[in-house]
Amino acid sequence: MNTHIILASSSPRKNSLLTETGLKFKTVPSNVDEKAKISESAEDFALRTAKEKALKASLKEKGIIIAADTVIKIDSSIIGKPKDGKDAVRILSRLSGRKHAVITGLAVYDTSTKRFYTKCVRTYVTMDTLSPEQIKSYVRTGEPLDKAGGYAIQGKGKFFIRKIDGCYFNVVGLPLNALSKLLNKAGCKKLF
Repeated sequence: MNTHIILASSSPRKNSLLTETGLKFKTVPSNVDEKAKISESAEDFALRTAKEKALKASLKEKGIIIAADTVIKIDSSIIGKPKDGKDAVRILSRLSGRKHAVITGLAVYDTSTKRFYTKCVRTYVTMDTLSPEQIKSYVRTGEPLDKAGGYAIQGKGKFFIRKIDGCYFNVVGLPLNALSKLLNKAGCKKLF
């Protein structure tokens, strides 16, 4: 059984959530091209990107690698992180007053067996209707710039969320319930 755990991410939110589980792990940032292929679903895109992150991390470290990629789906569009403040305003204006899906592709990769354990988690979030002034004020905080959909449910963005249906931790970026099950399948120490 492989017990060396690697988090293929530089996200402080993912790092914090995984630390709270009590697991001992090493962080290996694993940046990949995060562009959807033509006609690729949000689920397929998020899962493919998570797997690519895990494989990239496996070039540096061996063990059980955890990788995740979170995107927003609204209408037929896949939305990732805003490119800049102007893009964050555009994204938040589109989400304002509407329901959207937060989709995380989660990949656990065992480098010794070369086996993936994967899951796609979907959570629905309904945002309040925001005024242009609210959106601009929020964007000026800088908080939206490194988050899928341009908001942080665990930060100031929580004040804009009217309803959530599904896993809260998925919206933060690491669905812990699904992760626990995948780690168990991979033969890791049980979290609970």
